[in-house]
Amino acid sequence: MASIEILLSAIAALLLIPSLVIFVQALFAWFPKKYDDVTPAEDMCIAVLIPAHNESSGIIATLASIKPQLKSTDRLLVVADNCSDDTADIAAANGAEVIKRHDLDKRGKGFALDFGVRYLAKSPPDVVVVIDADCILQADSLSLLAAYALKTGRPVQALDLMYAKESDLKSRVAEFAWSVKNLVRPLGYANLGLPCQLMGTGMAFPWRLISDADIANGSIVEDMKLGIEFSKAGMPPIFYLGSQVTSYFPAVSEVQSGQRMRWEHGHIATILSEAPRLFAQGIAKRDINLLALAFDLSVPPLALLVTLLFGYAAATGIVLMLYDVGYVAFIVSLSGVALLSIAIAMAWLGWGRHIISFSAMLLVPVYVISKIPHYVRFLFKRQKAWNKTERD
Repeated sequence: MASIEILLSAIAALLLIPSLVIFVQALFAWFPKKYDDVTPAEDMCIAVLIPAHNESSGIIATLASIKPQLKSTDRLLVVADNCSDDTADIAAANGAEVIKRHDLDKRGKGFALDFGVRYLAKSPPDVVVVIDADCILQADSLSLLAAYALKTGRPVQALDLMYAKESDLKSRVAEFAWSVKNLVRPLGYANLGLPCQLMGTGMAFPWRLISDADIANGSIVEDMKLGIEFSKAGMPPIFYLGSQVTSYFPAVSEVQSGQRMRWEHGHIATILSEAPRLFAQGIAKRDINLLALAFDLSVPPLALLVTLLFGYAAATGIVLMLYDVGYVAFIVSLSGVALLSIAIAMAWLGWGRHIISFSAMLLVPVYVISKIPHYVRFLFKRQKAWNKTERD
């Protein structure tokens, strides 16, 4: 019985870690840190790099949000990557410099970014800013983001928000969960002086960093992988709230489901492969940034964490009643549930009330249940290949 007690308690302790991480992040998000002032230099040269695969329907709005923020010495480069539509022609007609890449054996955003960086190397900018082809760069964001990257000498991540086009429960919960992941959690870490993960768009890199980075890979979470590699090299990304990019979830439910499955499968796989290594390296090097990133990376998608915590608490409770074993595990599990519940409540009070009502929050278990098939597929039919999210 003692060995069973230890095993149950160990599992409960592992599940407690991500709850504690989210709790700390949500708590410190309420205590804003003053960002250092940045003054963009007049001679700073920025290259905005936009990887685009069949984005003809939305790229005009993206370019229109960027062009007013460019100086005459800046560049706006679109990589038309394995396109079968007129993305390249539309981008060129709307003021972008366009290069085309055709390689069906190497598909994915990482390859497109690497192709663009290699092209920019002919006349290197001071800073490269990556914006996805379906995103809007908010006004007065570009120069501040680039200047912050130059000042710190590190990768900088802008605030990246996604909005729901639909008003159904799943869409609203997804928008709130995105806000927790991309606003509340990195903001809490930033207020503690800790790094963040890269989010794929709204990223700024000093040229000396991005020019040497290994980004030509087919990872379905290439942004997360890139942030990990920079952190290992002693250049962990920084969250910068002074710049913002926005986009929308796809409106079609099947497409939206496929996009989330890709993100979540890639996220879970990265947790399993990278988090233990980061913990080990952080301890070996006594590097607080690596340890912080490892803890942040250990947090699974919110719906999965809710499923695991509540499910394990119920399971240990049943085991305790039937066999009188697992008391410590049950208490630790309940502690994890309590910490996560408080963290979600703090996030909702501060940043979620305009997204989802309190009454709708009470129906979140319905949303969580709908996500279970995604996680079952990870075990038996994991999505490993990159795929492009279709837009409506």
